[in-house]
Amino acid sequence: MKVLLIQPPVQDFYDTDIRLQPLGLCFLQAALSLHCPTVKVSIRDFHHGYGRQTIAIPKELHYLKEYYSSPNSTPFSSFHQYYHFGLSFAEIAREVKKEKPDLVGISSLFAPYYREVLHCAAAIKKKWPTKIVIGGGQATCSPELMLNDSSVDYVISGEGEKPLVEMVQALISGSPLRTIAGLGYKQEGRMHLNPIGKNYPFDSLPCPDFSDLSKEKYLYQNKPLAFIQSSRGCPHHCSFCSVHQIFGRTYRRRRPEKIVTEMELRYLDGVRVFDFEDDNLTLDREHIVELCERIRERFKGRDITLLAMNGISYKNLDFEILTQMKEAGFSRLNLALVSSEQKVLKALGRPHQADKLVEVVQSAFSLGFELEVHQIIGLPNESLFSIAKSMSFLARLPVLIGVSIFYLTPKTEIAALFPEMKASDIFKSRSTAMAYPNQGCDRDDLFTVFTTARIINFLKGIQVEGEEIQLKEIFRQERKEDRSFSGIEVLKKLLREKKLYSYNKGKFTEHKRFKPSTFEKVWYNLDEIITQQDKKIILR
Repeated sequence: MKVLLIQPPVQDFYDTDIRLQPLGLCFLQAALSLHCPTVKVSIRDFHHGYGRQTIAIPKELHYLKEYYSSPNSTPFSSFHQYYHFGLSFAEIAREVKKEKPDLVGISSLFAPYYREVLHCAAAIKKKWPTKIVIGGGQATCSPELMLNDSSVDYVISGEGEKPLVEMVQALISGSPLRTIAGLGYKQEGRMHLNPIGKNYPFDSLPCPDFSDLSKEKYLYQNKPLAFIQSSRGCPHHCSFCSVHQIFGRTYRRRRPEKIVTEMELRYLDGVRVFDFEDDNLTLDREHIVELCERIRERFKGRDITLLAMNGISYKNLDFEILTQMKEAGFSRLNLALVSSEQKVLKALGRPHQADKLVEVVQSAFSLGFELEVHQIIGLPNESLFSIAKSMSFLARLPVLIGVSIFYLTPKTEIAALFPEMKASDIFKSRSTAMAYPNQGCDRDDLFTVFTTARIINFLKGIQVEGEEIQLKEIFRQERKEDRSFSGIEVLKKLLREKKLYSYNKGKFTEHKRFKPSTFEKVWYNLDEIITQQDKKIILR
């Protein structure tokens, strides 16, 4: 039997190319190779490394044309074109036909890209008569939607290693599918969804198999990158998060020695950057401390960079853990604030304190970490005033502000506050869609706050000599005509005329959907902005 595992293309306004290594498929390949040694299994990544093609904005997103309206070369630009990132569906089908697999597994990690998965399946079925199974986050949250498609034969909900192995074994032996936990299938025209069960113990899984992935394809700052996962599961109950749908709330770890051995194998293969994709890397204090100690011992004197681009919960961080992480090779931290307002965090079921974040940022900065802290804007029932307070809070810290616009994911706890999601709603489960304005924060507000964060980040990146500088002094400095020049000119016009302009090829164009009154709710709540180097820019 021959199994082909696929990472499909996506379509959106932007793509994050350094976050695209298909780690989940690599775990699946390793599990199949271990438990089904007679099966030939391979991976094809049809998403990363194939560039992008401009395509028409889907009709469901036409309302965004007013917001992403024109080319903009300033640092405050958002989006303009809609793209297909990856190989075309027709080309994918031709590539699959060359492989002649008996079973194709397609990863469906994220809800808004489910159509690309189904288009992929349909194109393959037209070219090659194979069975198709869909797995991942979207298959877990909306299994009926995926299985209802005529091109899809099976779906796997939850963690996929054990269900996929048992399904392949059943297909080979002809045994029934009804006992395979997490499997969805069709029989005599009816859909059957087996309850999700337990996966193999996480620490018993073999190291993910990267043998079909070119290390030159996945780079961070021109160095080969490998994803690592040291734990699964998160016990927190953040109502907007869908992670527990796949991995559950029970926190499970791989032994630090096993992780370091895997890193050693990757290092010998040329990898120099390791990105920990855990959902809660630092939840277990003993685990993260031991892991860092072992990494430091094994890689002493060797060139490695450690990242956690999936984000780190600051709840359990302190100076000792941060010191261990820094000495092990971590240099940048992505922390999730969500909101600085305690009543908002409480309503979301999020067990974090904004004061704790300040303490963590101060410790991390003193150790030399680069810091980015993420805020979600447009949460249900959060006022514009509250959003502005959180952004002002972050503007006063030596961090970059990462802004995500709230979107709804099927079967999250917060989804109970909304009508049942239709397929068209799931398609808009993306930050770029600005799909959930509310009474206190309309779509113009969301766009304006998003842009305001970019303005603040632009100033945070300015190199300041001495300890502080007046904004008016920055305005007076001479600059060559580049993104920095255009940013300063547009900001000066914004403060003077109360209008935001895009700038392209020497021409200023007013952006009609930007609300100066919303911008001022953040801007005039600030007397100063703290740069990434902890220098002060005095605004007035």
